[in-house]
Amino acid sequence: MRRHRFGRLAAGFAALYLAVVIVLAVVGLVTGDLVPLWRVVADPDGITADEIRAWPWLPALLVPIAAVQAWAYREVLRGRLRGEPARHGREVRLLRVALYAMVVYVLTWRLPIPYLWWMSLVADVIELVVIWLFFRVLWGSTRRWPQVLMLVTGVLSVMHDVVTTISYQTGDYLFAGQDWTWALDALWSVWLVSLLVAQARDPRWSGATVRAGVIAVFFSLLSSGSVSIVAFGGSDAVAWKLMMPSLLGAVSVFSLVWWARSAHDLGTLQPSAPRTKPVRARAKWWPLPAVAIVLPLVPAAVNLAQGVPFWLGPKNVLGDAVREYTGSEATAYWFALDLLVGVGAPAVLILVAGRRRTRTLLRATTLSLFLLGGAGAVSTFTSGHSTFFGELWLYPESLYVERGAVVPYDGTELLSPGISPLWYALALTASGLILLFLYAAPPDHRVRHHVLLAGLASAVALCLLPAADMAHGPATDCDMPESWEIDTGEAEPRELTAEQKFVCSLRGDHHAQSLHVFPDTTPDQVVLAYGRHLCGVHTRNDPRELARLKVDRASLTDPLAGICPSATTIVQAAKAEQDQEIAAMQADSQAMCDATPRHRPRTKPARAIRMKEPQWTDYGVLQTYEEEGEEETEPDMDPGNGLVSSARGILSVMTHPDFDLCVTLETYTRRPPVETKGWDKVVEVGYFSPGGQIVLYDSLSGTELPNLALNGSKGHYRIRVHYAWFPWKGEAQSGQRLLIMAYPGKGDREIVHRNRKST
Repeated sequence: MRRHRFGRLAAGFAALYLAVVIVLAVVGLVTGDLVPLWRVVADPDGITADEIRAWPWLPALLVPIAAVQAWAYREVLRGRLRGEPARHGREVRLLRVALYAMVVYVLTWRLPIPYLWWMSLVADVIELVVIWLFFRVLWGSTRRWPQVLMLVTGVLSVMHDVVTTISYQTGDYLFAGQDWTWALDALWSVWLVSLLVAQARDPRWSGATVRAGVIAVFFSLLSSGSVSIVAFGGSDAVAWKLMMPSLLGAVSVFSLVWWARSAHDLGTLQPSAPRTKPVRARAKWWPLPAVAIVLPLVPAAVNLAQGVPFWLGPKNVLGDAVREYTGSEATAYWFALDLLVGVGAPAVLILVAGRRRTRTLLRATTLSLFLLGGAGAVSTFTSGHSTFFGELWLYPESLYVERGAVVPYDGTELLSPGISPLWYALALTASGLILLFLYAAPPDHRVRHHVLLAGLASAVALCLLPAADMAHGPATDCDMPESWEIDTGEAEPRELTAEQKFVCSLRGDHHAQSLHVFPDTTPDQVVLAYGRHLCGVHTRNDPRELARLKVDRASLTDPLAGICPSATTIVQAAKAEQDQEIAAMQADSQAMCDATPRHRPRTKPARAIRMKEPQWTDYGVLQTYEEEGEEETEPDMDPGNGLVSSARGILSVMTHPDFDLCVTLETYTRRPPVETKGWDKVVEVGYFSPGGQIVLYDSLSGTELPNLALNGSKGHYRIRVHYAWFPWKGEAQSGQRLLIMAYPGKGDREIVHRNRKST
């Protein structure tokens, strides 16, 4: 504190702020009102205050964030070091003033004042001055092209902010809905990164200042720029999507620290430190470094051979988090990382590290490989929990979206082509271990966290070895297209193989009873391996093994019939026996219909058809429906005569659903004589045929009788239905006789010639 001009004042303010936060936390826990704590630490404007509840974990989260903020306030307020100030010229003094002005502007974000859009324009002017002065101050200290890049990207970034602010104020929304705006958002990051590179090589700035800038770049990528949130107050559930932008904004104080420290350092005489030459590790025998380079290329080559240039794809929880809680800039960087790792770019990083062999580069490369390996493992084990919803941005839809899916896509409609990311994780982790083994620092140069990192990497590798066999193979889509989709051409007809049918039987709500249920994303090979294991159990039929597995052999037979020979034999034998029984029943029914007396018409019909085979209905109704393009008429399914009803274009004949029908159809040119002898019911109704297609059918059973219309003529008909119960001593026990006469004739009057109950 004594080393800085305002060290005590800064420390006192930081301690006071942290004490106030702690008091608010304690009061909030006692009273159950944590809104004041939330507004002080994370949301000064109170935008999300209505969503805050008395969660006991919230103070434990906000107090550490407040500690980071207190540290930031101390770094800002402490000023430069005591002693003789540095004198670097007029442009440096102007740069310090501009930097402190930016600090004041950033601090206004923490004040509960209304938004004034013109203040953004003032800040843009100050930032433009800072960019120009940085360019002038750093001129000659670094190479020419990084300075030009810094000037161009910085000016373009400020111009983008100015145009965006004015367009939103005027209501034009110039860049709204454009997919390429992430490139404009990235300009500020490019400017800051190029500036940090120049600061790192300039002795006027300390390493702590550069590190604060690096962290500021990282947090700028986490700023939410594309999250659409709809929230409703009054719920006790944690509204993470609503709270996350405020929490990230509360902890994103490193840009403020970087602005302030950049100004402090320019006013301080930095101790001269001789530039040390980077320590290089000794070159190693070439086969092992070559193996480390080749390993990441192996899964990339396999994926590229299948036409998949990506490492993880869009269906993973890490990608979901980037899309939901960051802006389009970070999402674009994540896509680029997915593509680079997918095509084997880590091999280039390993090659450069192996050629230069500096300690810093080797450590950074090894750490990057381990982090990528861990990300691949996390993505694989949590792929089934992906909550993706919306539009597939940047990724090719033809590769990752199910056929027929429409925007907005759901996570269940995304595919996971290519090999498992675990293969990438194993290759990257193995390459990292090889680099660690080859170029590890000698014991006298090691520090404790390096040893911990090596042990952690070894543990990760050992965990990945048994899991690497869980490769992502093809997973059959068990949602078969509906018949109407096939008829309309929206889907192609599909036929599942025996193995695919077994796989689908163990998924979702259609799983076989007493067997394990697999998620829809489980590869077929995993499900089939489980099925083949059960096939061995079924074949051995060992009572002790069945008891140990708590399964019954009979319950395994039907599910395994398609993939297990022993189960197939049993099912086929049972089916053959069932077929024999059905054939015997059909033969008995046929014999019954053959034994029914033939109808001898008193007047010669124009057409007479005696159905050779017994007919049956699913629910006891034969119906004709001739579409006329008019309003649909509901048929009378319970007529008073108990046998037949009619309406315009609709004719219904009621029978018993559980017994076979022996049917005869006759069409006349004129009215035939009435016959009631030998019949239980004889009913005649009028019927108007708009299409000349008097075809009685049952859509569920598939029964369809020939056309009753005279030569397919339209018009008015009289339909006379004869019904009788036919006793039979065979297996069928009894049956039904049905004689239907049709002839042209007008009149809708219903005539019941006989209605006798069968005995």
